[in-house]
Amino acid sequence: MKTVILTWSERDGWKQQADPSQAQLVIYFGAPLALARQDVFGQLRKTCPSAHLVGCSTGGEILGADVNDGTVVAVAVRFDSATVKVASLSIQEPSGSRAVGVALAQQFPPIGLRGVFVLADGMRTNGTALVGGLREVLDPSVLLTGGLAGDGADFKKTLVGADAPASEGMVAAIGFYGESLRLGWGSFGGWERFGPERIITRSEANILYELDGEPALDLYKRYLGDEAANLPGSALLFPLTVRRADEEKNALVRTIVGIDAEARSMTFAGDVPMGHVAQLMRGHFDELVDGASKAGEQAAQPDGDSLALLVSCIGRKLLMGQRIGDEAEAVAEALGKRTAVLGFYSYGEIAPHPVSGRCELHNQTMTVTSLSEA
Repeated sequence: MKTVILTWSERDGWKQQADPSQAQLVIYFGAPLALARQDVFGQLRKTCPSAHLVGCSTGGEILGADVNDGTVVAVAVRFDSATVKVASLSIQEPSGSRAVGVALAQQFPPIGLRGVFVLADGMRTNGTALVGGLREVLDPSVLLTGGLAGDGADFKKTLVGADAPASEGMVAAIGFYGESLRLGWGSFGGWERFGPERIITRSEANILYELDGEPALDLYKRYLGDEAANLPGSALLFPLTVRRADEEKNALVRTIVGIDAEARSMTFAGDVPMGHVAQLMRGHFDELVDGASKAGEQAAQPDGDSLALLVSCIGRKLLMGQRIGDEAEAVAEALGKRTAVLGFYSYGEIAPHPVSGRCELHNQTMTVTSLSEA
């Protein structure tokens, strides 16, 4: 497997390390305004004329140990013997997420399928339901990873593209085939729980109305204080951990993507089921960086050249501010110098749970998908 890194910036346009014209697959992550430019996609297509082009908008772009905004990062991949298949579908409302997941998974012939990497509109997708639909069809042995497209901290419009310019209302997936493939993954958070545990007393799918009988938005506003005026973005600094009452170790983190002031409710990237236990969380720099490093260590390939796709959460980026490069650097160091590293900051991360091993939608985590060929 050979990889070539490409980058785009307003000043320099597209730049590349080597000739990527023979690539079979290009994965790209870019700022929403950059991907909205027709020349950005058009030039990438001319540079890689026979490759599948799959990518999405971001809350920040990761390349190696660096994190940037306003750019596009891409990797062109030429496999030795593995093959890929790309599929995409439109999605208009979160309520259709499970059906889209089922239909998308059905487009991948099961024989020889080793992994699926999925990218979805971060504003129109219920990530929990999408993953549930994909799992209904895919064999449990297939590694399922990916993420929800981002839009910085604006939460207005996210874009996904599959062999066409990135646009709203799309879900795309890459299926990886071949016995030569070696696939790995890692997923860790590093957030700290605080405050009392509360019961979700009223919710509907990914919309949270009440905690312990109190409007969820009112509770968050009390914790946020002056930052309540900056909702929903400021709530990213205080995600929820959600678990079944009888499952202490299989908790998931949920992050907010919208609020309804009239209903006093909050919309999350994934489901927040009634009867589950919820608790507020907060982050500390060192713990978040340590969690990112553990994700890299778990995903690292034992030897040879490899590719790592990082999907981290916009909430981590907002909290860490100027130190956000520390987590990218920690992952890159854990993966090793022979690994090409790129990724993006998302509205939700898709990867197996580190305890149960079952694929879930995560929030506020660093997830890593690694690929190489034997």
